Amino acid sequence: MAVETEIKFRVLDVSGLTSRLQAAGFSLQTPRSFESNVLYDTPDRKMRARTEILRIRSYAGRWTITHKRLPDFGPGEDRHKHRIETETDVSDGAALAEIFLSLGLVEAFRYEKWRSEWSDGEGHCVVDETPIGNYAELEGTAEWIDRAAARLGVDHADYITLSYGRLFDIWREHRHSTAEDLTFAAVAQSN
Repeated sequence: MAVETEIKFRVLDVSGLTSRLQAAGFSLQTPRSFESNVLYDTPDRKMRARTEILRIRSYAGRWTITHKRLPDFGPGEDRHKHRIETETDVSDGAALAEIFLSLGLVEAFRYEKWRSEWSDGEGHCVVDETPIGNYAELEGTAEWIDRAAARLGVDHADYITLSYGRLFDIWREHRHSTAEDLTFAAVAQSN
């Protein structure tokens, strides 16, 4: 079981971050591509209550299924976010979605973004352009994250350990938005 360790940080200038990534020795792994995610849960949201997600993702011509949960030992969050992540490619995400629905799961949340992926050979930085603003994620060991953040000029105080779902909840509360999903169309319609 792999433990995913990551942080997010707000990005005000995507082209500026791109320049800093290149200067810090990162190379582009996946050019800017559209990503669509659907989280599935039981109708009474038992998975969310347990801090788990079950996700089908379509990104850059690939389908993946991911399950994330809190680690068995240690913190789920300190300065970094830690999750047990089990992920695999699937050939037909739409068929898998039908199976989930047939088993009684429901679509609990949709979110979209434009993502580009970068790597320095030790860890990854993804740059996400979302309907509620731009963010980047650093994923690797906690030590690598702190070193990479320093190389990119990101202070520990700017680390975010919240999921996109939680960031969307905060955004909706501040904007008094009626949007139910973090999609470009839903957010545009709610403004």
